[in-house]
Amino acid sequence: MADPTVLRDDLDLPVRLGPRPPRRVVSLVPSLTEAVAVTAPGLLVGATDWCSHPADLAVTRIGGTKNPDVPGILALAPDLVLANDEENRRPDLDALRAAGLPVWVTDVRTLDGAFRSLDRMLTAACALPRPGWLNEAEAAWAAVPRPSDGPRAIVPIWRRPWMVLGRDTFAGDLLCRFGVRLVHAGHAERYPAVPLPELLACRPELVVLPDEPYRFTAEDGPEAFPGVPATLVSGRHLTWYGPSLATAPTVLAQALAHPFLPGDPSGPGKKSTS
Repeated sequence: MADPTVLRDDLDLPVRLGPRPPRRVVSLVPSLTEAVAVTAPGLLVGATDWCSHPADLAVTRIGGTKNPDVPGILALAPDLVLANDEENRRPDLDALRAAGLPVWVTDVRTLDGAFRSLDRMLTAACALPRPGWLNEAEAAWAAVPRPSDGPRAIVPIWRRPWMVLGRDTFAGDLLCRFGVRLVHAGHAERYPAVPLPELLACRPELVVLPDEPYRFTAEDGPEAFPGVPATLVSGRHLTWYGPSLATAPTVLAQALAHPFLPGDPSGPGKKSTS
């Protein structure tokens, strides 16, 4: 029998894989779920309740990213569990490791880092051929022009309390590639909680409102920033690292090109009065 293979994940932690390529994979991250499901249909046996893509994904659901059903995962007897350092809690991952399951942890903070991480996860950890969608995504982003003097923006990701993108985030890196200058890019925290009066005092030139993790809409979010142009963006295209990266440049560019003022009757979801 062949010896087990020991690889190192994005955190440089050893991952002891079996002598054969993984045949049963559980994913604890929506982005990674979609990446594996599109690349190798049938390889996934479990995913979180939040794994919404592909839409026809038919696997066992094992709870949320922050509260996975550890006994349920063990019952699936996976060859590999995929996780993310930001999305998942370390005690849960330690519990899976203690039960003898190999856990591969990704750490994604930039677009280039996402490409490298996805390639290693799919080709090394999952022993799959490099997928065509990953090549398409790299080509799509390589074609994005890099303006240097775009609007100063705040990017809320939660409300009650208000939280925004700070330093060293994947979503922030994507927006910077369109010239968006994050007001809180130099903050000590990656996702700081900032009271609304302080956000308004920053005098932002743009408010970027994704629909996840908090579901901002034309009626819920822009009204808090009167007089400041706002734009609604797809959270999946802004925060997911997977097949959606191939279309993200087009989706994000279109959203950023059409900001609106709160209360504008011609804004998103508004009926024309003409």
